[in-house]
Amino acid sequence: MKILKPTVFLIGEQRIIPSGLEAYLAHVGASEWDTDSPTDVELLAEFYGRLCYRSWKPGMNPNVTRVREGNREYLEHVLDVGHGSLLEHSYLNWVFADVSRVFTHELVRHRVGLAISQESLRFVRLTELGFWLPAVIDDDPTAVEIFTTTVECLEQVQRQLAEHFELDKKGIAFAVKKEITSAMRRLAPIGLATTIGWTCNIRTLRWVIEARTDPSAEEEIRMVFGQVANEVIARYPNLFQDFEATLVNGHNWYKPKNRKV
Repeated sequence: MKILKPTVFLIGEQRIIPSGLEAYLAHVGASEWDTDSPTDVELLAEFYGRLCYRSWKPGMNPNVTRVREGNREYLEHVLDVGHGSLLEHSYLNWVFADVSRVFTHELVRHRVGLAISQESLRFVRLTELGFWLPAVIDDDPTAVEIFTTTVECLEQVQRQLAEHFELDKKGIAFAVKKEITSAMRRLAPIGLATTIGWTCNIRTLRWVIEARTDPSAEEEIRMVFGQVANEVIARYPNLFQDFEATLVNGHNWYKPKNRKV
């Protein structure tokens, strides 16, 4: 048994194609438009908002006599009025490593604005079982011993079955290995550490952070989305400018001023 800690990796973010952006702005007569957006992710939300109202500069839309300058001010207004559809244009790519299947079963309940790819235990054979211990277990030596003994037993079962079926014998077809590995995973505990890839748009992410750092959420998912919140608040300050953290039961609860944008 290997004790692990759930870890968050931001591996991708949406990027602007400058030539396309410049060509469009020239097409609508707004070549001089510029933004102080710190990232392309935040630029996209501002861009699509200005596209909706043709608010690149005063006079382009006769109904618009004043335009907000600055990405932060612009996105503050977007959040205040709840124009959340603009935030659906920007996507982020995450990897959540060494999370349990308890966590992933909770995570996949969120479906809108997402893409998910999970490590397959039909293909990946288990040897050493990784685990994260919830605080209620980790703080109790007797409970830790019970957990450890149980997981080590299940770990040994995986090895015994692999030996029984001679999975490491040369010449065993991959299709056979896959079938047996799939059967063996039925004896793997739900707390087993695994990896899941998660792609989300900003609108969805704001809601999931609020919901999954809530004190009523499961401890592991609170921990993971606390890491996510720290990452995006630092990296995309204008899109997450209205979030505030409150420490509850050892983990931060991140709540936005503007709920469910």
